[in-house]
Amino acid sequence: MSEAVRPTVDDVLRVLQLQQDGDGRYVGQCLATEGPVVPGAQMIAQAIVAATAEAGGKRVTSISSNFARTGRADTPVTLEVERFHEGRSLASVTVTVSQGDRKLARSLVLLGADEADVIRHGSEPPAIGGPDAAVAQDSHLEGHEQRIVDGVDVFDPALVGPPELRYWSRWATDRTERDVSQALLTWASTNSFLGAAMRPHEGVGLSLAHRSLSTGVLSHTLYFHDDVAAGEWLLYSLRSTFTGGGRAFGVGEVFTEDGRLVATATQESMIRPMTGGAL
Repeated sequence: MSEAVRPTVDDVLRVLQLQQDGDGRYVGQCLATEGPVVPGAQMIAQAIVAATAEAGGKRVTSISSNFARTGRADTPVTLEVERFHEGRSLASVTVTVSQGDRKLARSLVLLGADEADVIRHGSEPPAIGGPDAAVAQDSHLEGHEQRIVDGVDVFDPALVGPPELRYWSRWATDRTERDVSQALLTWASTNSFLGAAMRPHEGVGLSLAHRSLSTGVLSHTLYFHDDVAAGEWLLYSLRSTFTGGGRAFGVGEVFTEDGRLVATATQESMIRPMTGGAL
C-alpha cells in the first residue's frame, strides 16, 4: 500500500486563495489535515482572508469563531461576509462558513486602520531556550516546523505535568502579506490547547481523542497585536486555566524569537466520553 501524500505549506497557501462568487461571497477549497473533516484552523484562516478582502485597507485585529458542526474536506466551502459596522478607523464583519445548506462556523471579525502608539507595553515571554533547544514534532504538514519545549508528549496518557504547553512554529514561506501571515499564525494555534488541558490528569492524553474521548474545538479567538512574519520562528505559550463539566478553557500568547508579543488566543474545547451521539 502506497504511503499517503502529506499536505504541504503550498497546499495551505492554495486554500487561502479564495475565489469571489458575488458581493461579499467567496468559495474556498479544503485541505484534509485532520482526517476527512474540514479543519477548524482552515475555516478561521479563510475567514481572515475573506474579511481582509472586504475591509478596504484595514487589518484584522481580532477574530472570534464558533464551530457548529463538522464539514467534509472533499467539498469546497462558501464564506459569506456581512458588514456589521464600518467607520474611518474601525470596522466589524461576520463571516459564515457553509457547505450547501449546512452552516459550519461563524466568525465575528474586528478590523482597524494602522495607528501610532500613544503608550505601549507587552507581556514578557517565558524564560526558556530558543527553537534550537526544543524537540521537533511532526506537524503533519510538509514545510511547517513545530518544536516542543522540553519535549513534552501530550499524547502519552501516563505523563503528568502542569496545564501548560510551549512550542515553536515556523512556516517555509517568504510570504509577508498581513492576512496570509495572520492565517498561518492561526493555523498553528488551534490544536494544542487540549493537550495542555489534559497534562495534569493521569490516564488522559491526546492519543485517546476520537477513541475513548470525544474532543473538539467549540470556539477560538485570536487578538493580533502587531505584524508578524509566519516564515520566522514564533513561540506559542499556552495555559489551560479551567477544565471541567466536559469543557476545557485555555489562554495562549504568541511571541517572536526576540520576545515581542504579537498575538493572544483563547479557546473553549470539548472533552467528554465517546458515545457516538451528535454534539
